[in-house]
Amino acid sequence: QQFKREGVKIAESTISGWFTASCRLLEPLYEVLCKKIQAADYLNGDETPIPVQNSQKKGATHTGYHWVYRAPAEKIVCFDYQKGRSREGPTAFLKGFKGALQTDGYSGYEIFDKRPGITMLACMAHARRYFDQALKNDEERAAHALKIIQELYAIERQAKEKNLSHEQRYELRQKEAVPILEKLERWLKDTMAEVLPKSAMAIAIAYTLKLWPRLKRYTENGQWEIDNNLVENSIRPVALGRKNYLFAGSHNAARYAAMIYSFLGTCKMNDIEPFEWLKETLTKIPDCKLSELENLLPIRKD
Repeated sequence: QQFKREGVKIAESTISGWFTASCRLLEPLYEVLCKKIQAADYLNGDETPIPVQNSQKKGATHTGYHWVYRAPAEKIVCFDYQKGRSREGPTAFLKGFKGALQTDGYSGYEIFDKRPGITMLACMAHARRYFDQALKNDEERAAHALKIIQELYAIERQAKEKNLSHEQRYELRQKEAVPILEKLERWLKDTMAEVLPKSAMAIAIAYTLKLWPRLKRYTENGQWEIDNNLVENSIRPVALGRKNYLFAGSHNAARYAAMIYSFLGTCKMNDIEPFEWLKETLTKIPDCKLSELENLLPIRKD
């Protein structure tokens, strides 16, 4: 579209060829990015669907998934394309991972709760959404839960505004957030006995209590976040992309898309202009030694 606005007409097949050739050059760097993510000690994880054209049936699409991992401390994000949403995808990608993994309540992540060396965290924003959905059916109780959760987020805003260190944020949470979480837990257990089993409020409470140990665990480390919003922010461009290109032409194309989303998402996290980075990297990478590839990643050194 940018070329068309400039009055330059280029065949889509030519642009696709450029894209594929560029991705082939970037593949070794993508592998370096994946290894860097896997070596982090704290990750936010999420997944999002991407329609992929079915080569066996004209006009049909297969639903593939981008599994997304973001390392806040390292300021990097990695999209890993898989043909499905089964746990085999994250299990393979995070085979050697050790550290904290923060996800929503999707069952595909359950296996990591039993793996030695991994600490599971949940997402308070997902729990909050269930109570928000219950407002229509049980406004009084839902509003009360949302008010308590808002108190927890007020503490997080305070830490951010004061630019607290991880240790200071830990101390603030222990002093102010832990008592609020204890109050919320008591209310959830008491209220569960008062609501109809299949009501929206019961569903919200059941979801929250099931994940409660993971939901409150963020208070144990000042590095950890209260929710998974950081990785969800990285996923938003995919939703916009789906509206434009509708589907990936093949599984390989979806994998290349994951690669580019990874690099451009990391550029955004590091306030690096993506076009300039791509131009410089594609110029340098053909002559770059494998041992020096990491220096090409869009990560600020300061």
